[in-house]
Amino acid sequence: MIKAALLGFGWWGQNIARAVQGKSERLTFKVAVTKEPAATEQVAAALGLPQVSDERAVLADPEIEAVVLATPHSLHAQQIIAAAEAGKHVFCEKPLALHHADALRAIQACRDRGLSLAVGQNKRFWPSMVKLREVVASGALGEILHLEGHYSNEHSTEFFSDWRNSPIESPAGGLTGTGIHIVDAFVGLAGPARRVQAKVHSTRQGHDPRDATSVMIEFESGVQGYFAMVRATALYWRVHVFGDKASVEALGENETVVRYTGGRVERFTFPAVDSLRLELDAFAASIPGQGRSPRPYPISVEEMGQGIALFESIVRSIETTQPVEVPQ
Repeated sequence: MIKAALLGFGWWGQNIARAVQGKSERLTFKVAVTKEPAATEQVAAALGLPQVSDERAVLADPEIEAVVLATPHSLHAQQIIAAAEAGKHVFCEKPLALHHADALRAIQACRDRGLSLAVGQNKRFWPSMVKLREVVASGALGEILHLEGHYSNEHSTEFFSDWRNSPIESPAGGLTGTGIHIVDAFVGLAGPARRVQAKVHSTRQGHDPRDATSVMIEFESGVQGYFAMVRATALYWRVHVFGDKASVEALGENETVVRYTGGRVERFTFPAVDSLRLELDAFAASIPGQGRSPRPYPISVEEMGQGIALFESIVRSIETTQPVEVPQ
């Protein structure tokens, strides 16, 4: 059982704690770090989770093996580095960083010390996406030609903490904390991107925003794709991979459809899972230790870096209204 500290105990940190505490057989939280313990006292008590405000003391605690970051986006890279320097394995909520250079520094800090680094992209653990990747890996699609994606999420208009409304913390609007899942899915399927063009159409800003982001991508592999992220519209997820023999489409969390040349169609439906617990369990399984043989986290550090390179390039394209070359 990995003993971890939870840094950040706001809305999402509480969701993580509820998914794991007393339910995971691989990881348990020994403490939560928060600046406002009085505001979360009842939640912490219900979970049997002590609260402290001194992050440095937690990092210095030899009993703590790992930290889980559920903090504002702009803090992630430096907090990863600080945790690595303290010898702690790190699970960081997405995005890993807001800038590619910062992501690379964070990745290197963990790599230099032989520490596990994981990023919280829980859509990777949805049964629909697991099946989609299985179909792609099987070669059943033939040559991969094109990717499409869409993510609408009405909950992305709700700022459960004021910092989420900051242009510093969310430079790409709803894409930063929500549409980043599509970015990760595309990089995991097609590899590093070469060039991107993006545009945001916004009709209302502030605490109840209305914006839609459209993104066109060319990948180093030659594959092309596009996706859209829409805030305020009802929850809808679609990732579609097109080959010259078939296509495979993930619809929401629990449905995958394969359409073959000639008209044959296969539909797969899956029971619901707790994707937060699955990703934290996968992180715990990646940590070596006494009697533990580590298993690689499903998202490689190379993919983590490539995802932030694409994300930052999307932001630059939005700002300049021009196509942007993606750094490698």
